[in-house]
Amino acid sequence: MESTNEKNIHKNKQNRKDKPWDNEDIDHWKIEKFTREDNKHHFLEESKFKVLFPKYREKYLQQVNGEIKHILNNHFLKFEMNLIEGYMCVSTTKKTFDPFIIIKGRDMLTLLSRSVPLNQAKKVLEDDIFTDIIKINGLVNNRSKFIKRRQRLLGNNGTTLKALEILTQCYICVHGKTVCVMGNFKKLKIVRRIVIDCMHNIHPVYHIKDLIVKRELENNEELKNTNWDKYLPNFKKRNVQRKKIKINKEKKKNKQKSIFPPDQLPRKIDIQMETGEYFIKNNR
Repeated sequence: MESTNEKNIHKNKQNRKDKPWDNEDIDHWKIEKFTREDNKHHFLEESKFKVLFPKYREKYLQQVNGEIKHILNNHFLKFEMNLIEGYMCVSTTKKTFDPFIIIKGRDMLTLLSRSVPLNQAKKVLEDDIFTDIIKINGLVNNRSKFIKRRQRLLGNNGTTLKALEILTQCYICVHGKTVCVMGNFKKLKIVRRIVIDCMHNIHPVYHIKDLIVKRELENNEELKNTNWDKYLPNFKKRNVQRKKIKINKEKKKNKQKSIFPPDQLPRKIDIQMETGEYFIKNNR
């Protein structure tokens, strides 16, 4: 039996062995938690990041200053805020053991400066949550179009934004000329594509319909591993021509403008002189 099995195996796969450690249940993309045992020694040099914040955020940041210090101290980071020059500073200490936590701390301060509340911004310090700040000011030249397309992301009473947050499992904050997103790497790419497409005049509703169909197909065990192209909605872009207002050429011809100024209107005295009232009054 063994000899027959060996004959059926291709010559390129003869030396292949079973890999018991390579199982489908193992998540190879899982990020392991970094602990003190992974880095028992402290850093040789201090790392520091400064993040500027606008004037209107000064009052809120003063209120939560103590909470920010407490959150960053739990991760062995030092926090400073300069209200005169308008910046926040995060730096490592001798107790810091995680080399990537300084980047996470910088991202947290960047989100706070972009009008993200503290209870949401502190989640970026977790290992499986990342942030992406999308600049949308350079995608549209006309200001009125920019405001309309940015409003499409929010929708009526924030319904469109809430739908995107539920479907992508990300936190989205539209503020000014930027869009702050927090979530998983895979979901961040989806949100970035939706935001850029929205600024390029593609409504987010089309993406929402697409995401709803994908979520239903993922839950269906029969269609989970099949090709989804025939189930996904295919929206074609239509170039609708606007109706042109027709102007009668005959009316234009009749209204011939003269190069001379209009005649001067007669005065009240001139009218009285023509009728004779002026001379009767003077004789009396």
